[in-house]
Amino acid sequence: MSTPTYDVLIVGGGVSGTALLYELARYTDLKAIGLVEKYDHVAIVNSHGRNNSQTIHCGDIETNYTLDKAKVTKRTAGMVVNFATKLVPEVRDKIVYKYPKMVLGVGEHECDFLRNRFTKFKELFPQMRLLERDDIAELEPKLVEGRPSEQPIVAMGSTDEYTAVNYTTLSEAFVEEGRKSADAKGMAYDVHLSTAVEDIQQDGELFTVKTPNKGTLKARYVVVSAGGHSLLFAHKMGYGLDKSCLPMAGSFYFTPKVLNGKVYTVQNENLPFAAVHGDPDVLVEDKTRFGPTALMLPLLERYNGKTFFEFVKVLRLDRNVIKALWDLMKVRDIRRYIFKNFLFEVPVLRERLFLKDVQKIVPSLSVKEVSFAKGFGGVRPQLIDKQQKKLVMGEAKINPGTGIVFNMTPSPGGTSCLGNAEKDMYLAQEFLGFNVDKEAFERDLLTGEIPLTDLERPAASSLM
Repeated sequence: MSTPTYDVLIVGGGVSGTALLYELARYTDLKAIGLVEKYDHVAIVNSHGRNNSQTIHCGDIETNYTLDKAKVTKRTAGMVVNFATKLVPEVRDKIVYKYPKMVLGVGEHECDFLRNRFTKFKELFPQMRLLERDDIAELEPKLVEGRPSEQPIVAMGSTDEYTAVNYTTLSEAFVEEGRKSADAKGMAYDVHLSTAVEDIQQDGELFTVKTPNKGTLKARYVVVSAGGHSLLFAHKMGYGLDKSCLPMAGSFYFTPKVLNGKVYTVQNENLPFAAVHGDPDVLVEDKTRFGPTALMLPLLERYNGKTFFEFVKVLRLDRNVIKALWDLMKVRDIRRYIFKNFLFEVPVLRERLFLKDVQKIVPSLSVKEVSFAKGFGGVRPQLIDKQQKKLVMGEAKINPGTGIVFNMTPSPGGTSCLGNAEKDMYLAQEFLGFNVDKEAFERDLLTGEIPLTDLERPAASSLM
């Protein structure tokens, strides 16, 4: 059977790529869509639970989020929860998990900061509570045990929300639910696993995507959602040459189960990296996982040495990149942080050094209880804007307007998967002119728990 010319072809089968595949199948009247993934399974690189903190980021306990950013993030986080909770329970319970969560302030400065933040954010997050020492002790006793009574602590958080997600099982559900919708409409729907993309070229009104085992695939529109490799493909086509990629790796540590839920700490405003937090691990029972550390790593995939040469290509080192890195290193807090995180990779020494950070959360932990999580931790493609000579924070998208889009999605890319897919769906609609069922989209992803299996799947003719 010959491969169709796809209306939309997605390159990259992580949580972002599979989210778009689902939305195109469920909410549009396209005739043929496809996805290409170089590995034999979806979502096993940065979307795998080993390589991220498994968190649904709402913007309430992430203190580096402004109120405006939290409003956007809350919406996209809700989309993930709304999708998962409308699945049958046995599927839902392998995707999303309920744990209490809080951000902990230690010392007068952080406590004052959190009290002020709570006042500003409580209207947006009505379930959120301000937690005093006794409240904290009730929810997370290890946070108080062994802590000097004169040390001020306060927290803000909630206890009855979905706070954790397995992004691999979420991606599997996107593929499966997308297939159901496509079959109901007679839509061609292909997921090409174990299929690497060697080259993408534009040939008139079509794009040709060259693969070693499936030949050349053709599409009217292409979305590349392949982490740092997205920028590599963009550069090959002459796009995004003003951008460079700085891969940031994160490592984690395990301890015995000392937390009941997620406990974040207050972000240092001078650091563009996540503050250390503790989390239940949905893949490892009876353990608490702490992290991440942050390390500049010359690889586009954490445990794939072959991606070093791809990193060199996508770095495009020149005076502007050097200037951006130099300005970064001139900030004292960042300089110390980077040096400390290099030491976190040194065996034996790393557990002792990391213990100090962990003890801010759980004072009673000892070095014997802290172990490096081997094989855990991914890479985030942090972009550098070469014209402005600075880091680009958050998600990045290159859209030249020619029928191809390149997504680079550092944290919270997983949380934003359906929201980012929504943007890509409408960009594709603007270019191709198909219809989107907005009513079904809002019912499924922007409202509460209605079993997805009970929803009437609209015929293509009913799309508006």
